[in-house]
Amino acid sequence: MFNEQRKLTGKKWILFLAVPAVIENFFQTVIGFVDTFFIAKIGIIEVSAVGISNAILQVYFAVFMAIGIAANIYIARFTGSNNERLLKITTWQSIYLALISGVILGFVTLLFAEPILRLMGANEKVIQAGTIYFQIIAVPSVVLALSFVLASIIRGTGDTKTPMKVSIWINIIHIFLDYIFIFGFWIIPGLGIAGAAIATVIVRFIGIVWLFRFILKNILTESVKKKLSFGSFDWSFMKKLLSVGTPAAGERLVMRVGQVLYFGLIVSLGTATFAAHQIAGSIEIFSYMIGYGFATAATTIVGQLMGAEEYKQAKKYAHDCVWIAVGFMSIVGIGLYFSSEFLATLFTEDFSVINQIVIALKIDAFIQPILAIVLVLTGAYQGGANTKIPMYITTVGIWLIRTLGVYILGVVLGLGIAGVWIAILIDNLFRAVWLMYLFYNDRWVKLEKLKQVS
Repeated sequence: MFNEQRKLTGKKWILFLAVPAVIENFFQTVIGFVDTFFIAKIGIIEVSAVGISNAILQVYFAVFMAIGIAANIYIARFTGSNNERLLKITTWQSIYLALISGVILGFVTLLFAEPILRLMGANEKVIQAGTIYFQIIAVPSVVLALSFVLASIIRGTGDTKTPMKVSIWINIIHIFLDYIFIFGFWIIPGLGIAGAAIATVIVRFIGIVWLFRFILKNILTESVKKKLSFGSFDWSFMKKLLSVGTPAAGERLVMRVGQVLYFGLIVSLGTATFAAHQIAGSIEIFSYMIGYGFATAATTIVGQLMGAEEYKQAKKYAHDCVWIAVGFMSIVGIGLYFSSEFLATLFTEDFSVINQIVIALKIDAFIQPILAIVLVLTGAYQGGANTKIPMYITTVGIWLIRTLGVYILGVVLGLGIAGVWIAILIDNLFRAVWLMYLFYNDRWVKLEKLKQVS
């Protein structure tokens, strides 16, 4: 796979990996978007309930994505160095880690779902609805964990098309299931917010079955020939994966826990403001698909070139990934600015909420090119096995700059939703500047980490 891809040069290789990843991200995002769109038709309480549930779920995602990032880094490295033995070991141990983490967080949800959601400070009706949604989605956390990790394994080999195809099909199914389970159809009663959660779990399960079958056929062919000889747990190898994945988890957790805190501040501004922020975030998330797509390309290309010991080329490709993404996301920003009112009216008829959504999206338009730098450089750092620097920078950005900014600008100075999104802009600008500074001063790669496993 690596040798075939190296026949591609420059931007062709980047786009070969990034475009399918962008399309995949688009259809993955559709799951959350469709939920929010349909649930908004039920009521603002339900929108807020999904919002606080997803804020907590982001903490879970941080753990699963960290395992996926570690798998992606090492799979890419062993693909670049043509080491099939370690590629297979990495695959199995990553799957085992996903299963373990999924079971643990599933039990946590089963026992403590409602107390966890109460940390968000929402009113009783929102908590009751949120608990139903949260438990249905997160008790089977194994499904969530495998969704992230199996796709990351495949991407690490340089195949971004297969996760894209799976994402397209399961989201087509999801749209139909979402409507049926939320509003009811024929003999199936409408289940409201619970139906949205059930539909999401079903399509994610279909996705992991598809991805796992592909991995068995194309990466773990020996396991198939030996009638699924899974191999044993290799705790020492898992520790090496976690040594790279833990800082990535830390970065995500810092971001998400910080998000929980400033979400609490937004809730204090009123249900209408929180609903507007949630809807604006659901619209903005479509811009992330481009950034994450090019971040995926950066991680994979850098990891494979590091495995092939082509270090100068790795930096050049990382640089190109960043500035191509900046161009695309700047175009998205222009679109957000001029279509903000139209997009807001798709979700609600409440004038107060619409007005606040428009304010948020117009500020967000200026965030887009900055966000591109943050997302793609973070992916490049991960490909270079340097997952600590993004964690440190995110810690300062989210906890000090964003959370404090939301409090001062949004609450103290009374700027409301505008203050919230200005604080988000300042945070992203801070992180972009520091990531670029360290990148251009060659402090973005940890060669010793890449050489730990050989």
